[in-house]
Amino acid sequence: MTGVSLRGLTVLSLEQATTLPYLTYRLACDGARVIRIENPQHPDPNRFVGRQVLDEDGMRGYFLPNNCGKEAITLNLGLPEGRRILRALLTALRVDVFACNQRPRSYARLGIDYESLRAVKPDLIWVGVSGFGPEHDEAAYDPILQARAGFMELTGAADGPPTVFGLPMVDLGAGEHGYSEIMKALYLRALGGEGRRVDLSMFRSAVSWMLTPLMLTGSLKEPVGRRGNTHQFFAPVSVYATRDGYVYMAVGNDRQWAAFSALPAFAGLARPQYAANAGRIADVAALNRALGERFAGLETAEAIALLQAAGIPASRVSTITELLADPLVAPGLVRVTDPRSGLTVLLPPPPAGGPPPLTFPPRLGEHNARVYGEALAYGPGQVQALADAGVI
Repeated sequence: MTGVSLRGLTVLSLEQATTLPYLTYRLACDGARVIRIENPQHPDPNRFVGRQVLDEDGMRGYFLPNNCGKEAITLNLGLPEGRRILRALLTALRVDVFACNQRPRSYARLGIDYESLRAVKPDLIWVGVSGFGPEHDEAAYDPILQARAGFMELTGAADGPPTVFGLPMVDLGAGEHGYSEIMKALYLRALGGEGRRVDLSMFRSAVSWMLTPLMLTGSLKEPVGRRGNTHQFFAPVSVYATRDGYVYMAVGNDRQWAAFSALPAFAGLARPQYAANAGRIADVAALNRALGERFAGLETAEAIALLQAAGIPASRVSTITELLADPLVAPGLVRVTDPRSGLTVLLPPPPAGGPPPLTFPPRLGEHNARVYGEALAYGPGQVQALADAGVI
């Protein structure tokens, strides 16, 4: 089944950076019509980040992946005419969801606050994504929130510094939480016909993932900290170097350990004190040294084959190139081609369902003529006059 479950849903999004563009990308993957709004003089800064993959401004590599499947218009909400046009678009386009990730202090100034937009369209679902919620105007980026939410205290080697995660997990996690909040709001609107305000704090979103660490520390006074590639409660769990790469192995129970230690390649590890997980945890440093010596004599493919045959969860530590070639990934890769340049971008398969109906990321204001013509019956001359006046 292709991603068409949200077909007929219209999303108008004043978006920039990563969190909200990722959220609306997810909506576009599921068939929603997503129209991103940008200031014509000060567009999304991410348009200018990364390698210049096209011979034009505002379409650098970092901008592309989170913006496939969208339309793009420009609108200067700092001007009264821009705010008037926004209100007109809400009704003319029958917008279901308005979303923004501006600083909360700018909501009223730009005319995008919930009260103003609800007055125009009472059944509107309004989503405001901010660093710490609408009562706080503190600026925030993903690594700042990773630091404050405790993520970095849990990431890295035990004897090393706190480490940022390799992906912007706060951005992505808040995007997923925003998606679920929109689904709840749509469900409630379907039941009662009313719109809803959703304020999404990226910090609160991040802290919600800290379920186990917060409970262990706050309730049981059990310290939780950085452990590198090992696990606080299970052993052996770690990364081991092979002759040609790395293997990650996770032994999750004593039956798996018995099967593992019976393998000839790991002979000598079936000691009485290791039969139970508690004994392995107690001697984890020595156990991992012994395992490292044995894995070092194996090739990655050989080690994986042995472990999988014994029912031990394990994987090679894939490079991104290897991930692209993974037989569970490669057939589902989404290819989106730019009709102008011929450039094709590869995107991951969706988490469920078939290939999403995506178009190439839009240029700045690429759909001004279409959207303003369709929604407000503006002709080419009127669109150009608004552009010349700095309104769009």
